[in-house]
Amino acid sequence: MPTSVAIHLSDDERAHLGTCVHRGRANVRTLTRAHILLKLDAGWSDDAIRTAFTVGASTIWRVRQRDGAGGLEAMLHDQRQEWWRAALTGEQIAYLVAIACTDAPAGHDHWTLRLLAGKAVEQGYVQGISPETIRQALKKRIEAVAARAMVHPRSQC
Repeated sequence: MPTSVAIHLSDDERAHLGTCVHRGRANVRTLTRAHILLKLDAGWSDDAIRTAFTVGASTIWRVRQRDGAGGLEAMLHDQRQEWWRAALTGEQIAYLVAIACTDAPAGHDHWTLRLLAGKAVEQGYVQGISPETIRQALKKRIEAVAARAMVHPRSQC
């Protein structure tokens, strides 16, 4: 990883990091980042920091990259992860469970995940869906389909 320019902290930032490290009440990731920032500000080399805190070169590189991304708090803390919306609504899942509890189509012994996906698209309940999404949705509602031989006829529902 290429080494970029040194990080220069203001007196207030240095005091805040010193207090954070001294108290030790933050999580380990935050404390490690605070230590790295203080040592980068003091002019330590990346090799010395890696040895002193047993971190990888990529950890130091990521702390440096966060320098211009929103101040001291952005350097210390991770961004909040955005929650993905559910692929299926409750109504769509109920429809899948209802289909899975019906008799399998002609020529098939049981409903497969691909057959269920095709049926859901064919009926217009979803524009497109992967068999894995259907598997996860049905796995959470296994009690509803436990009486039927579905997906894997040898499995114990």
